Amino acid sequence: MTLSVVVGLGRSGIGAARLLKALGSEVLILEKAENDACRQKAADLRQQGIDVQLGQPLEISSFEPWLNQINQVVISPGISWTHPTLEALRTHGVPVRGEMALAWESLRESPWIGITGTNGKTTVTHLLHHVLSHGGLKAPMAGNVGYSAAELALGCLEGSTPVPDWVVMEMSSYQIEAATKVAPRIGIWTTLTPDHLERHGSLDAYRAIKRGLLERSQLAILNRDDPEIRGTHSSWGQKRVSWVSTGREYSDTATARLRVSDDGWVYEGKQRLFCSDALAMPGAHNQQNMLLVTAAALEAGLRPETIESALRCFDGVPHRLESLGTIQGIAVFNDSKATNYDAAAVGLQSVPNPAVLLAGGQTKQGNAEVWLQLLKERSSAVVLFGAGADELRGLIEASAFPGAVVTHQGLDDAVPHALELARQQQAASLLLSPACASFDQYSDFEARGNHFRELIEASQST
Repeated sequence: MTLSVVVGLGRSGIGAARLLKALGSEVLILEKAENDACRQKAADLRQQGIDVQLGQPLEISSFEPWLNQINQVVISPGISWTHPTLEALRTHGVPVRGEMALAWESLRESPWIGITGTNGKTTVTHLLHHVLSHGGLKAPMAGNVGYSAAELALGCLEGSTPVPDWVVMEMSSYQIEAATKVAPRIGIWTTLTPDHLERHGSLDAYRAIKRGLLERSQLAILNRDDPEIRGTHSSWGQKRVSWVSTGREYSDTATARLRVSDDGWVYEGKQRLFCSDALAMPGAHNQQNMLLVTAAALEAGLRPETIESALRCFDGVPHRLESLGTIQGIAVFNDSKATNYDAAAVGLQSVPNPAVLLAGGQTKQGNAEVWLQLLKERSSAVVLFGAGADELRGLIEASAFPGAVVTHQGLDDAVPHALELARQQQAASLLLSPACASFDQYSDFEARGNHFRELIEASQST
């Protein structure tokens, strides 16, 4: 007997296990935790014929009882690709791959659009899914958003999800490095700034992982406005590449397939497509996102007027500069998705100023210089919370920020204080843009954003 072992009882792990079972494999899930929630999940999965062993840390000893039977180990994105236990399994000749690689084998008959980038990929994924669906195409989104990749593959296998015309897949560096055979029909690269360096070790390694996906794509759609991506311009050789740009410089279609011109229109080459205000979301970065999506939608066969119509009815992305209305004339924005300094800088640039900023959580490595400068230019006060509050406070005070800086343990206390400061200072906006990961207090950035939304809704109703 051969055995597929899945590590972890998270959403992607459960999806991978159920997909493997549906494909006829014997499946075992190993989970390090052993609590009531895990016991309930394990009981449900055992009823489906999937064995689950709780209290099994990611150590080679956890695999040894089955080592001679294992034909593959499937990991979730949260597990480092170079974890010592995975290296030990490889030494024993056991193939290790990510949940995304498993999904690729089941879904590769449908063309993929693989979307990656440090920032912007979630917005592009949501927007592209919306545009393609508006155009009458079956284009489910998965990966970091919507379904997990394996859940989508399972739905298609079982018939509960129609066979996609296009698979719109958001792919993080964690997912790409564990799925090196994924070769999309279209690849989109939104931005590149230092992130996840504590895992990948260097910007060069991080860049190489992202670029690998684009090199395997039949068409690479690239953001020429991003300095790091623009720097690769001469290195693509005979690769089929489409560049997009919101810049006003323009020479020929080989330089930028799509551009925003001085007359306020989006052009493809010399052809005028639609007004550049078709997407209502604020910020120059969202103009870039619009062009990336438009290039992919044109490649998928949609007409410009269909794309424009879809852009005009897009409601935005939860937790990414999501408008939560106003409180006493103060515009409130939920930007919980901003988990690093660069994303948080975009948030500050995009909302009305002066803004009272809520920031904090689990800090990351990165260059905070631009963020700190924008704080001085666009923020009247900063309210910090979570595990990284003291570290952020030190950075902000060292930058000679002139406004108030206060700290709280969590959002329950931070939000009322931030609202009071915004009222006192007659701020134009209140912005949650944490510049940090959420894992110190929340399961993910969505849980953090939902908590913020609940607190704001309670304030609006009083």
